[in-house]
Amino acid sequence: MDELTIGFIGYGNMAQAMAQGLVDAGVLPGGRIVACANHYGKLVENTRKLGVRPLHSAQEVASAADMVILAIKPGQTARVCGPIRKELADEDRAVISIVGGFKMDDYADLLEQGTHLICSIPNTPIAVGKGIMITQNEDTLTDDQRRLFDQVFGRVALIERLGQDLTSVATTIAGCAPAYTAMYMEALADAGVKHGLPRAVAYQLAARMAEGTGALYMASGTIPAAMKDAVCSPGGSTIRGVAALEKSGFRGSVIDAIDAIEGS
Repeated sequence: MDELTIGFIGYGNMAQAMAQGLVDAGVLPGGRIVACANHYGKLVENTRKLGVRPLHSAQEVASAADMVILAIKPGQTARVCGPIRKELADEDRAVISIVGGFKMDDYADLLEQGTHLICSIPNTPIAVGKGIMITQNEDTLTDDQRRLFDQVFGRVALIERLGQDLTSVATTIAGCAPAYTAMYMEALADAGVKHGLPRAVAYQLAARMAEGTGALYMASGTIPAAMKDAVCSPGGSTIRGVAALEKSGFRGSVIDAIDAIEGS
């Protein structure tokens, strides 16, 4: 850990969120993170805040980093991986793919046999150390590399290992639902403003409520249904609100949102 260098090939929003989380959590300083991107000028601007070192090419990143994170778009993967196959196959180097939709099988013809690879998709709350990484339980890392992966990213995310058949829906829930949760928080804030709350206060209340409810589940393991029931006194205000949400198809709408992505 004291000598680890992490390299990002691609430095978009998700890569920046990962770097932010790692630096803020004290996992490693920005100076031991390197990155490259298509537009070097913009890369320099984006890396300045954390002290991440901007490099000019994927070749430089692959040569400099012990842990290389492929943070590129699916359509770019073959073009980017081709010229650096040998560097990525170094026996001491771990490759982490966060390419959306890509699984281990998709790299069979893109990387050298023997490349130490793991596929994992993070979500944006990793930036504040509250992330999730949906990780395929089939990988080609060594035992030491796997432990290092857990040591690094376990500080900023819940690492959930699943078979390839379940990673898609898990990624949808972990990766897409922050947008739905933000919409829910916005709606709660709008309701608060409608009834007189200042906008900033309404947002803070909604945000802390969402954070606290999740933390309560993680700490207690109480299922959401029981957590809901604990707040719903007979004939009380909360159950009236629950009834209104059910009448509007609240839970069905959430399930429909996941189905729309998973194609069910």
